[in-house]
Amino acid sequence: MRGFNDLSELAPEAVEHLLDTAKRLEKHPEPRALEGKVLALLFLSPSLRTLTSFQAAMLRLGGGSFVASPQGGIHGLESRRGVTMDGVAAEHIREAIPVLASYGDALGIRAFAARESLDDDIEDRDFQAMAELSPVPIINMESAIRHPCQSLADWKTMDDLGLPRAGGKFVLSWANHPRALPLAVPASTLQMAAMRGMEVTVLRPDEFALPEKVMARAHESAASSGGSIRESDDPREALSGATVVYAKAWSSASHYGDDDAQRALKKELTGWCVEESWFDRAAPDCRFMHCLPVRRGVVVSDEVLEGERSVVIHQARNRMWAQMAVLYEILKEAS
Repeated sequence: MRGFNDLSELAPEAVEHLLDTAKRLEKHPEPRALEGKVLALLFLSPSLRTLTSFQAAMLRLGGGSFVASPQGGIHGLESRRGVTMDGVAAEHIREAIPVLASYGDALGIRAFAARESLDDDIEDRDFQAMAELSPVPIINMESAIRHPCQSLADWKTMDDLGLPRAGGKFVLSWANHPRALPLAVPASTLQMAAMRGMEVTVLRPDEFALPEKVMARAHESAASSGGSIRESDDPREALSGATVVYAKAWSSASHYGDDDAQRALKKELTGWCVEESWFDRAAPDCRFMHCLPVRRGVVVSDEVLEGERSVVIHQARNRMWAQMAVLYEILKEAS
């Protein structure tokens, strides 16, 4: 496997192979599989689970890793082309990425959306430009519109719990948040559930529809897998019979990059916090999912988050196993 950028770029059998590898490594460790291999990690955006789970994954496979981050001691990095670098940034990404790549056998990059151009972010232009600078395989640790490692872990989590694929009712629900958040997690989660063949409902207020291109890609995947995609602004209707409720805040596409307008839109939406009452009409064993970090009392109540239906810790643990599978397939075959 040459890099890992998006689940939708993989054939169904390739996704299944990754899942099988993750499950196998969980049950039957291979502590020397990647002995002598080095993973370079570039974090242009903050992280807790992504950083630590990748480091733990490499250690469990016998390899090593190092982290470079503007928040962790390296020079400020410039990414724009053709600028005069007379400001804070001391180094350009066009030099930094090839240098980091020369120290490792693969390079993971995490870079959130700039939220300046919706079209640029949907097409992931900034991330693709960075990936093209690396001579070694690239792993997308979250970009403007993709978070494939999270989605692979979420898929494994649902498999672990015996949640159905075909016929499973998956509700991706918008949630309130004090900040205007990127689209990567909701877009990738929608794509993952569609690829899994589930009956997906995107539950969101009127002004928070996901971009047309994101929805179109998900519809295409659902058509191939036998799943379905629909939208609703009615929690009571959408949650009826739900197998999974996956909550995540995201920005309004119609006011993209305008934080003042985003805040104004959300003034009347404080009720979009997942409470136990949301599950009154859901399936009895409906599960609550979230990628973390999560704002308690804003996105979800303590009661739900700490209750038996919450699987957020299981999801987070699966980040390590899923990423071990990705690293194994990229680096083991290169040995």
